[in-house]
Amino acid sequence: MTGMVLDGVLMLLLVAALGYGVRLERKLAALRAGQLAFASAVTDLNTAAGRAEAALASLRASGQETDLLHDRIIKAREVKAQLESLIARAPAMPIRAPAAVQDIDPAASPTPAVAPAVKDDERALRMAALAQRIKGIAPSVARAPASVAGGNNVAAILGALTANQSAKQSLNRARRSLDEDLFAA
Repeated sequence: MTGMVLDGVLMLLLVAALGYGVRLERKLAALRAGQLAFASAVTDLNTAAGRAEAALASLRASGQETDLLHDRIIKAREVKAQLESLIARAPAMPIRAPAAVQDIDPAASPTPAVAPAVKDDERALRMAALAQRIKGIAPSVARAPASVAGGNNVAAILGALTANQSAKQSLNRARRSLDEDLFAA
């Protein structure tokens, strides 16, 4: 009889162990599913970190280009101030009609144009006259810079004009790159 009681207790313990095993299997299945979801989340996070790192590198490059552009703008403003002082000191030169107008009416003599009332137009005309003078001075500066007064100013002006153009191109490249980066994300 004790053998039967012990067999009954053993059977009850086996049934309890079986129930506990089934419950443990369900928990392990849920843990495996959570582990797979965690692995995919880590992969997505790693991809996002890579994109953020690339965007940060692009932002740093844009910041360096911005610093370079800022320096060029400062230099251009200095050259502009020099140009304005040169224009202010320059003797008043009569403005001739363009060559195309003279070709149409060969009998017309070159007469100074009527000065416009608007300061912006006057300034534009002075700048055009200065540009013509610079074009006339530039070849002689290339031959003998010491012999022409203001030769360094001409070189500085031409350098500023080319720097301004390259700065615009650099800024446009940076803008396109930023736009592509912003809309790609």
